[in-house]
Amino acid sequence: MNIGRWTKGARRFATGRIARGVAVVAVAIAGAWLGIVLGGSIRSTVGPVELGMAAEPSWTGETVVDAHPFGTLLFDTHDAPVGLRVTLENINPDRARGFLDDPQFSADRLPRLLEEELGEGVRTMALRAGFCGLAGALVVALVVFRRPGPALAGMLSVAVAMAGTGAATALTFRPDSVVEPKYTGLLAGAPSLVGDAESIVTRFESYRVQLAKIVNNVSQLYDTVSSLPVYDADPTSIRVLHVSDIHLNPIGWNLIRSVTAQFEIDLIIDTGDLTDHGTGPEDRFVEEIGTFGVPYVFVRGNHDSKATQRAVAKQKGAVVLDGAAQTVAGLRIYGLGDPRFTPDKSVPVDSDLASLEALGRSHAAGLAQETEPVDLVAVHDPTIAKGFSGAVPMVLTGHSHERSTELLPSGTRVLVQGSTGGAGLRALEHDEPTPVAASVLYFDRATHRLRAWDDITLGGLGEQSVQIQRHVEADPGRTISPVPTVTPSPAGSASATPTP
Repeated sequence: MNIGRWTKGARRFATGRIARGVAVVAVAIAGAWLGIVLGGSIRSTVGPVELGMAAEPSWTGETVVDAHPFGTLLFDTHDAPVGLRVTLENINPDRARGFLDDPQFSADRLPRLLEEELGEGVRTMALRAGFCGLAGALVVALVVFRRPGPALAGMLSVAVAMAGTGAATALTFRPDSVVEPKYTGLLAGAPSLVGDAESIVTRFESYRVQLAKIVNNVSQLYDTVSSLPVYDADPTSIRVLHVSDIHLNPIGWNLIRSVTAQFEIDLIIDTGDLTDHGTGPEDRFVEEIGTFGVPYVFVRGNHDSKATQRAVAKQKGAVVLDGAAQTVAGLRIYGLGDPRFTPDKSVPVDSDLASLEALGRSHAAGLAQETEPVDLVAVHDPTIAKGFSGAVPMVLTGHSHERSTELLPSGTRVLVQGSTGGAGLRALEHDEPTPVAASVLYFDRATHRLRAWDDITLGGLGEQSVQIQRHVEADPGRTISPVPTVTPSPAGSASATPTP
């Protein structure tokens, strides 16, 4: 009995000590974050820009650049439970103008200068945040426990946590993430903040070069705040706007018009479902195509009738492709209309996956007979798109109302666009509205290969508030290998896509 009582007592004692230890650590961490929030931020000069820097909690680890009022840039820079928020506090107009007026300085010395000044600012912020965090942990633990022992233990635990977080940040730091920013803000400011594709194409010295590019773009924005700057056209790329599944929503036209102007688009490719039922009255909707001032390549979707296709073909600048190839804005494009017309209930709709992929493969085989190599293919259904695997470097498609991209084993990239019309009026039937989606693709003017692309997503604020995610093609010059001429099973390479 005595042994049992001693055992129970020891367990209660151990349990109590564990609980107190957890409480001490929790209070100390809360105090540390309070100290960091209250006193851990600094102001630092980087080039022509005066920045505010502060650490903040983050499960994934990221760096956020807040260029108010134009928007924010998010970089996936590291994997640690702490993020860095950089806020544009002020700009020195004279110093900014000096950088902008001396392109040679910006190209040669500015990247290294910015790296040094930014590194010094981050180190100062880290030291200040560490001191304030330890002080906050000590003070809050003293207030809560009223004894120096728990307070010192809590401060020690915070010091260990900070050291571990710093080590994790250093070990997982990715400087190349600066070339793939995620932008949220005003559409008008997006091109200047995100930057053009010129530095992405070269990619060498990406950290320094792109850092200088971002600072220069911010300087230009604030130097001409009364009139937003025109997008700096990149002479080394062909800019293609990929849209799909507008479904009679005029918001799609608003987005296309804004992006075409802001990003200096050379060519628009629409992968179908421009209308809902393909009727005569809906043909009036397509008349907007002739007002964009750039070529508009169209392939028929399963909601577009042959009459819709003819109506599009009549518009100024429209290029309708249905089993044919044409060179537009320097790119050789092959287009194939969807074989189905879903709204016609009197005709059975064949959505068999094997049949759809076989259709794609049969047309892919015909591309070998083309006198000029085809740079990309435009179709409506992703299953048909996969039938072109190994025949071309790039296939654009839509239909599923959800954006995705896949690099097939053959080397062919398939980009499935979301709904540029937010799936039309049918989106109102769901609790969560379908995002309005489009993408800007940057093709090398010499090789005609994709170098980078920006995924643009609009929320519920029309064309003003947008999110842009930059992606870089890791191996743009990769070899495209023809796939074996065997018939895959439906459960193999093809995956089911619903009929929206």
